[in-house]
Amino acid sequence: MKDLTNKFLILLGFVAVFSSCEEEDLVVINEDFTTTVVLSDNNIVLEEANEDLNALTVTWEEPVFGYDAAAEYNILFALGANVETVNAGRPMVEAGMMKKDFSTGELNRILLNLEAEPDTEVSLDVQVDIVLSKQVSKSSDPLSLVATAYSGVLDLTTPWGVVGSATPNGWGDGPDTPFYKTDESGVYVAYITMTDGEWKIRRDNDWAVNYGSNDNDGNLQQDGGNIPVTAGMYKILFDENALTYSIEPFTWGLVGSATPGGWGDPGPDTPLVYDSCSDLWRTVINMIDGEWKIRQNNDWAVNYGDTGLNGTLDDGGDNIPVSAGTYLVTVNFNDLTYTIEEIDLWGVVGSGYNNWGADGPDFPFTPDFCNEGIYNAYGVPIVDGEIKFRLNNDWGVNYGDTGLDGILEEGGDNIPVTAGTYDIVLDFTNPSVPTYTLTAK
Repeated sequence: MKDLTNKFLILLGFVAVFSSCEEEDLVVINEDFTTTVVLSDNNIVLEEANEDLNALTVTWEEPVFGYDAAAEYNILFALGANVETVNAGRPMVEAGMMKKDFSTGELNRILLNLEAEPDTEVSLDVQVDIVLSKQVSKSSDPLSLVATAYSGVLDLTTPWGVVGSATPNGWGDGPDTPFYKTDESGVYVAYITMTDGEWKIRRDNDWAVNYGSNDNDGNLQQDGGNIPVTAGMYKILFDENALTYSIEPFTWGLVGSATPGGWGDPGPDTPLVYDSCSDLWRTVINMIDGEWKIRQNNDWAVNYGDTGLNGTLDDGGDNIPVSAGTYLVTVNFNDLTYTIEEIDLWGVVGSGYNNWGADGPDFPFTPDFCNEGIYNAYGVPIVDGEIKFRLNNDWGVNYGDTGLDGILEEGGDNIPVTAGTYDIVLDFTNPSVPTYTLTAK
């Protein structure tokens, strides 16, 4: 009898515990939860010289949810009531934080993504988006501020270009490879990869004004002869005043144990690409644990390292150590400074390219440094099959096209492709409606 009584009491104990747990799990959400938002400034004129300085701080109070909630917060920006672009600037806030700082450069990019005109005052609405779950979210009342963006883009464009069988677009089959302004008035520079063939200089992608060289001696003549060249990467200087030209093999590249080409054996160096919108040289590169330097023309005659690791290049300086990762390397040869920062890398994956990653890494996209949110992949060799786009050779973030309407959806359907060579462009300038284009070469 005593044993049965003990068992009965134990059973009652379990019932009491479970009843208590069930009562604690019953949570009533305060449906009226909200927050009060404060802006550090309501009239901001952004200046490129202050790119790394704080421009705006958004702070808010923790809402009263009625229970201990693990909420997420996003900052929403919109130009007035333009709901179509309200999500164009949406940085995630670190967990547990009730504030978000925006640097001048960061806020400027948000404004440009919202299609704000540089050097023009615009009215910007700011909200805090409170997310409890996919089903439960609420935004604060909008606060307005007046902001003025800067373009952040140098205009080094000229009407002149390089045309010919040796150039990427041939004898007028596409836009000519452009010349850019230099510090000297009337003197222009082009950086170009050429094949065996011939080239000339012309204005406005048209033959009305074109220059060649009858003697290939550096002097130019209207309607002059084609200029022969062998395959390679070149720097061409064109003096419109004197009607002269010079051409020389020219590359800047990354070399070292951390780079795909090693210390030049077998090479070649990973080339830096000229960014005419900032007068800088850049590349996106996958590196392994190791060291790297910068050198000219795949040769040690001109090379730079960083003695002291202070971000300043030194002629013949020390190797620069780096850990494995994907990096954006930016070099300013005007003041011999550089930056290296980790970057997410978009790539092409699929049965139409690399057997869904089984046959090697994805084909990488390169950011369009003149257009924030644009990524280009040139000359992608495609076979019959399907493709998608993903970040960092991983399925954590991937996009397809459900409906095949040119609009990308996260986790969307595979995109069917036929064999050929393609240029592919990803457009994330409006993150809410990203798009893509495939152009057969």
